[in-house]
Amino acid sequence: MRLDGHEVAWVGDGEGALESAEKLRPELMILDLGLPQKDGMEVLTEMGERFRSTSVMVLTGRAGMEERVRCLELGADDVVLKPFSFHELRARLNALGRRRGRSEATLLRFGDLEMDRAEHRVTRAGRELDLTATEFSLLEALLRRRGERVSSREELLREAWRTPAGMGTNGVSTNIVEVYINYLRKKLGQTARRRAGEGCVIRTVRGAGYILAREDSQTRAAAGNGMHTQEQLAG
Repeated sequence: MRLDGHEVAWVGDGEGALESAEKLRPELMILDLGLPQKDGMEVLTEMGERFRSTSVMVLTGRAGMEERVRCLELGADDVVLKPFSFHELRARLNALGRRRGRSEATLLRFGDLEMDRAEHRVTRAGRELDLTATEFSLLEALLRRRGERVSSREELLREAWRTPAGMGTNGVSTNIVEVYINYLRKKLGQTARRRAGEGCVIRTVRGAGYILAREDSQTRAAAGNGMHTQEQLAG
């Protein structure tokens, strides 16, 4: 890693990993799950709660799908199975670095919804929303499209849960996307006092996926009745 130009700090246990993160605020952590003193899963959980600006690549010999999905849900940016080649590790690190270095805007806005990705903060009509890491990632995927195209369940699963591209859903049910869309809808609906035409909602496009759309009077009436509008995708 040093030969590739990285500044590297190495620790051998979970407690040391968190202490190092607190002191150095690294851009990237390579985290082995099999750590003494504090298990890697515990470290990953705390990283997601305290150091959200640090990308985390998990190394694990636990090959079960459930374990890998759990890592991604807790905020891991990538999961590498042991044994692995160092060529693969370097390629994955470079990919993470490119993603971090992309010149995307820090702020994403749509209607009365605003996301500050640097501060990991979302507001609607100026009121902050309390989102989990997965809800934040899912909303970010929708916001990046700014209501310009529909996101399929498979796309959202890859982007919010980081299932590998080109490998389908890797055995993970796409139903989890619908569950978290409903979580988001409830939290977006918590904010009152939205001026006409400025709000936004997550709409279901039958047979296609989900899209952010401007809120209109029909949508507000449906929301007041506990319903979510569904639209047929136009050709």
